[in-house]
Amino acid sequence: QVQVVESGGGLVEPGGSLTLSCAASGGRFAINSMGWYRQGPGKQRELVAVVTSGGSWKYGDSAKGRFTISRDNAKNTVTLQMSSLKPEDTAVYYCGADHAYTLEIFEYEYWGQGTQVTVSY
Repeated sequence: QVQVVESGGGLVEPGGSLTLSCAASGGRFAINSMGWYRQGPGKQRELVAVVTSGGSWKYGDSAKGRFTISRDNAKNTVTLQMSSLKPEDTAVYYCGADHAYTLEIFEYEYWGQGTQVTVSY
């Protein structure tokens, strides 16, 4: 069974930066897709960013130009570097993983518990 574990959430001031990390482990087959979505208070879940082991990626509109996703295929880890953070980025950020090559994060099979990111003074 694949386990997905996130880390790196916390409190940051507007305009600041934060890096989230995620590691997928276990299972018998390769993890080919990993990524993040978020759900803010009273909001629908939304894509943040996803990346495949083949180097394909996709960003949600709110992340474009401010967030960068990167992946270490050998370690099955993915990192989300977030900058110019805004209060509206406050959310629980969830990391997902899947064996398939897919940029459709809501179809991923494996999920972490989520990590809280709060952007506030």
